[in-house]
Amino acid sequence: MKILAKAKKKVLGVLFLAGLTAGTSCILTGPTSPRKPEKGRPGAGVLSIFFTGNELGALKPCGCSGGQLGGLDRRSAVLDAVPEPRRLIVDTGSFVKSDSEQDLVKFNIIVRALDLLDYDLVSLSEKDIEIGENLDLLDGLGSLFDVISPHRIAGMNVPATFTKKLSLQGRTVVVTVAAFDAKSSPIEQIEGLFRPQPGQQAVGILILNRCDPGMIDSITEGVPAVDCIVCPAESDEPMVMGDPDKRPLVFSVGRFGRHVCELQIRVAERLKLSFRAIKVKEDLPQEAALVELYEDYQQIVRERNLLEKYPRFFLPAGLEYTGSKSCRPCHTDEYDKWGTSAHARAYATLERVGSQFDPECVICHVVGMDYESGFVSEQKTEHLKNVGCENCHGPGSEHITTLGKTKLTKPKSGCTDCHTPEHSSDYAGNEQQKLEKIAH
Repeated sequence: MKILAKAKKKVLGVLFLAGLTAGTSCILTGPTSPRKPEKGRPGAGVLSIFFTGNELGALKPCGCSGGQLGGLDRRSAVLDAVPEPRRLIVDTGSFVKSDSEQDLVKFNIIVRALDLLDYDLVSLSEKDIEIGENLDLLDGLGSLFDVISPHRIAGMNVPATFTKKLSLQGRTVVVTVAAFDAKSSPIEQIEGLFRPQPGQQAVGILILNRCDPGMIDSITEGVPAVDCIVCPAESDEPMVMGDPDKRPLVFSVGRFGRHVCELQIRVAERLKLSFRAIKVKEDLPQEAALVELYEDYQQIVRERNLLEKYPRFFLPAGLEYTGSKSCRPCHTDEYDKWGTSAHARAYATLERVGSQFDPECVICHVVGMDYESGFVSEQKTEHLKNVGCENCHGPGSEHITTLGKTKLTKPKSGCTDCHTPEHSSDYAGNEQQKLEKIAH
């Protein structure tokens, strides 16, 4: 992979960021770590097709706790385990969750990252097309990687299929990847997407936007050229549906970029397919060009002032947030106990990784950011930095004004509002231990 060389092609990067400021047996193995390239055994008779997709805006793990999976900057360590001539890299689309300003920034960053990572093919979802059209980016995607989609794009002739020949040990395998709109098209049309030639060793891969057992059975019986079906993700982790030893092999790629799926093709008289999901672990080396790209993203978020633009609601009954220090006069022991906790230093963890201007990160490190009178920025609302009393107990203005006669009311945050699997990988199963740390 020539990531560093690509990273020097500044003109292309500026263009994208300027608007922002056959018979087979299938074998399943569980999630693993990426293997090291084999020395002296180029390929050992194996071709690889890598799949990712459903990034949904997850550029990298939040970094709040260890043991987290994912990160575009670590993905190359997995992909580079296989030399370019023996691999095909495919993304199944769904770059972001919404068309919010921050997700539009992420859309551009993800497109640029897939280019730097030498992706061969991207299957665009309806949402990808909608956002790409709004950002005027669709015309330029074809210069970065091949694009397929089952959806029509106005003014563009985007194919539904992609074919590439991979060669190994004097044999050629023709890989066809097709995207099909199973929501609105009859499945009888699928057969026309695959046209293997007699005597040709071929692998047919079908990406669907809807899967159900009846549909899979119909494809299995009616379209023998389909060897693998990629279904929409219903879980963060990749899943294999049905019997992995039967054709077609049916799987989903997971969400948030925490795994890279690898379909291995063992080349012999008869092709044999096997599948594995590879964890993108935090101990994998980071690619410098992708690290720099994430820093570009952070800078854009800061320049766009997305933190202060974050939508906020009015609190009920004129309540306001007052900050943890306002609780100290009457609750000295509790305040002092809080001051020794990690909650009282939550904002500093953002500053260490440069995420103190990213609203998606900040919201779990400050008080009341969802509401008027809550945290806006360090300059304007410094007293609401860190995870404070009012996160759990509710806004304190009326309680203070009435000298404690008015009980604290909602909105109140629960631990799992922020301590989710993607943010706190060690929280689930250790809830009691965590609560003891903040008991007061």
